[in-house]
Amino acid sequence: MSDDKKQLWGGRFTAPPDATFAEFNDSFRFDQRLFAADVTASIAHANGLRRAKVISNDEADKIVAALRLLLDEATKNADYFATENAEDVHSFIEAKLIEKIGDAGRKLHTGRSRNDQVATAFRLWCRDEIDAIIELIRLVEGSLLALAKRHEDAVIPAYTHLQRAQPVLFAHWCLAYFEMFERDVERFLQARGRVNVKPLGSGAVAGTGFPIDRLAVAQELGFDAVSQNSLDGVSDRDFTVDICSAASLLMVHLSRLAEDMILYASSEFKFIELSDAVSSGSSLMPQKKNPDALELLRGKAGRVFGNNFSLLTMLKGLPLAYNKDMQEDKEAVFDTIDTVGISLRAAAMILDNTSLNENAARTAAATGFLNATDLADYLVEKGVPFRSAHEAVGRAVLFSIEKGCELNELALDDLKQFSDVIAEDVFVRLSLASSLRARSAIGGTSPERVREALAAAHSKLKG
Repeated sequence: MSDDKKQLWGGRFTAPPDATFAEFNDSFRFDQRLFAADVTASIAHANGLRRAKVISNDEADKIVAALRLLLDEATKNADYFATENAEDVHSFIEAKLIEKIGDAGRKLHTGRSRNDQVATAFRLWCRDEIDAIIELIRLVEGSLLALAKRHEDAVIPAYTHLQRAQPVLFAHWCLAYFEMFERDVERFLQARGRVNVKPLGSGAVAGTGFPIDRLAVAQELGFDAVSQNSLDGVSDRDFTVDICSAASLLMVHLSRLAEDMILYASSEFKFIELSDAVSSGSSLMPQKKNPDALELLRGKAGRVFGNNFSLLTMLKGLPLAYNKDMQEDKEAVFDTIDTVGISLRAAAMILDNTSLNENAARTAAATGFLNATDLADYLVEKGVPFRSAHEAVGRAVLFSIEKGCELNELALDDLKQFSDVIAEDVFVRLSLASSLRARSAIGGTSPERVREALAAAHSKLKG
């Protein structure tokens, strides 16, 4: 290829673009990652032109063979794009094609615009990336379940308002995040459905003027449907917001997981231990072991949120149909995909390098009056109205605080002053094991329910 930039629109112009404008306008430095998707779509388009008898079989064969050769060359040569001077990946591919087969290559763009070409290649690329993200979410889910299995019978305190609330199984905590990630998978699958619509055949704005079978091309490319309005087909970027929105909620969940684990790894909690593989030290303080991997996981969420908002802002005032503003969708989505990908891989690695300090967690779950609700429930079962039971237990907690002991450490006579229905069996009910067993409704933390939930989660991963 010569040093002259290959463009798809030069006939109308008598002078080249200003160098600063060219730098501002060109997208090859980042949209080259659409190369394989664009070549794949171009092969299907060539076959569509063949079926419509717009180009001959011989011309179509030459085009398809040359496009496949380009794919092969790009795969084998790490520097394939490094020295090229192109406006975008689409002009790059066309120039390369013409170099190889001459005028037959000039016929490929018949019946399509760069507008529907870009949208099609981008959707193909996004579809593959969504599939990859879902696989990475499954990887994190697997690591969560493995962590739960390593500490299947361990107990930790659950928190509300960051205050100890009630005891739960550690596996129950792991499964809470599993549920969040399952919803993330659902959201990405829903986004994939909206991505998987073929705009090719929409032309620039009004549709193609050639008898190309859009459904046949869609089938070849694995699209579920074709766009039903040419104006919308070339200007729809809802799917990019769908992706970044789903990614934003995924990053919310990863950030919440990171925050929990940062707290649990602190000296104040000492619930979990992170291996040296996912920790770092201080340049000044020799004793430090910092949860940097978790802090980065938490921090990168804001980056994805920003990309999502950037897309919404870019789209909000655009008239129909295509506008160059839409070029800004690529970097936002590319960065989101990259950030989510490394974050998910990091999350799985962190979970694989995490262990629970079961004794510290159990001690915390057994102190701080976490069995107060169990005492209230006990009174209700003895016929005391709940509001009255709640009041009585509140006074019992205050009494325990003054005596410096837990509810289950009080003497029976001390407890009976708060309700005369309290009997010796109250101490069984105030035990940690009883507290867990009592939460046996669907979704509860009883050992039986948690075992069932773990089995169901494993089945989902295998399915």
